[in-house]
Amino acid sequence: MKYTMHYDKGFQPMSVVLAAFKNDVAKEPHKRLKICVERNKGYNYIYEIDIFADESKKQRNLGIAERIIKSLLWVVGGYKVYICGDDYIYEEIKKAYAAGGARAFDADFMSKVYESPFEVVRAEEKTLPAPHGCSLKIGGHLDGCRIGFDAGGSDRKVSAVVDGKVVYSEEVVWFPKTNSDYRYHYEGIRAAFATAASKMPRVDAIGVSSAGIYVDNKIMVASLFLKVPEDDFEKHVKTMYIDIAKEFNAPLEVANDGDVTALAGAIDLNDNGVLGIAMGTSEAGGYINTEGGLNGWLNELAFVPVDYNKDAMVDEWSGDYGCGVKYFSQDGVIKLAEYAGVAFDKDSSPAERLKVVQKMMKDGDERARKIYEDIGVYLGYSIAYYSEFYEIKHLLLLGRVTSGEGGDIIIEKARDVLASEYPQYKDIDISMPDESNRRVGQSIAAASLTEIVKK
Repeated sequence: MKYTMHYDKGFQPMSVVLAAFKNDVAKEPHKRLKICVERNKGYNYIYEIDIFADESKKQRNLGIAERIIKSLLWVVGGYKVYICGDDYIYEEIKKAYAAGGARAFDADFMSKVYESPFEVVRAEEKTLPAPHGCSLKIGGHLDGCRIGFDAGGSDRKVSAVVDGKVVYSEEVVWFPKTNSDYRYHYEGIRAAFATAASKMPRVDAIGVSSAGIYVDNKIMVASLFLKVPEDDFEKHVKTMYIDIAKEFNAPLEVANDGDVTALAGAIDLNDNGVLGIAMGTSEAGGYINTEGGLNGWLNELAFVPVDYNKDAMVDEWSGDYGCGVKYFSQDGVIKLAEYAGVAFDKDSSPAERLKVVQKMMKDGDERARKIYEDIGVYLGYSIAYYSEFYEIKHLLLLGRVTSGEGGDIIIEKARDVLASEYPQYKDIDISMPDESNRRVGQSIAAASLTEIVKK
């Protein structure tokens, strides 16, 4: 590791640890470990890596395998993990993902998302599923009369788009996260659709961009409905977008807002292979593959490990260490600021603390500059790790953490890390969209999600 952190001295980048592991394994007797993560409709992702054959090094094998499996689950998604090539790793992973195990949170989460019990399965070469990926040709459809809806936590945006041109757009303040009555959400979404529909001669298609996890247009997990009781969620929320679209007799596509942001970037760049990362309250991700489609993955980068250090900060929700949410969000800024000796008002919110650091940056405080440089180092090494799973041509950065000069410093330092440590990734284009392009681009991208099938 060529770059020394100013404040997080214990940082052990996953990319560096994994590269060292692969290098050491190659010099000794080794065997092949295959991990298959399966999700809805039998789609899967298979990851292969050589591991030590020497039994005395099984703990080192397990350490890497456990972090890889955790990463796969949150990048790709899935409810069934097949492990082929090492019984010890299978047994330990099975324990970790069982009730009461270290990764019980992950298992429970995936069970809810895919509506199936979580399983860890021992496999042999002959019983390991064949690769079965997908590339969903979604977005880029601009023909006809379309509704584009963007469901935010503080405002909802809707656009009427006719043959690729926005003919009407509005933003309405709402409070979905604090409302427990599902009818509040239903009526708000339906009203937005109706307003857009009234600006066009007809509705040919509806596209929705929304934070959360969606499978077959169903709402599986979404913070917008945080206060809605679980029973009401199951009965009335899960198929809410589907139900409202039926009222307008129009085909529907719902996508995670991170994927739609990446799609907007792909449209603007006129290229594919776009990974979008939003650094805000958490770390959100989205990806448009090199074929210009969606992989049907979760892209929940907040829970993907980027730091191998077991003493790294723990995420309160998942109970795991070293995950992206504590590196690429306002929490990451605050963590580094506290390491730097910045004293915050104990009653201040995370957003207010971020503003303190941003003001320090404006005032020329060297500690703030070093904080953003450290985040840039985090990012450079993490891009190399993300590249284990994604083919990245463009990295699009968004979110309040990247605003102002701090964002420029993050990008500059990340580029330095890639050029020095990972020349194979030095050509990855790292950029930030301007605000006007983001707003208009997002509405067009959401509206373009659905293909109109000619009858």
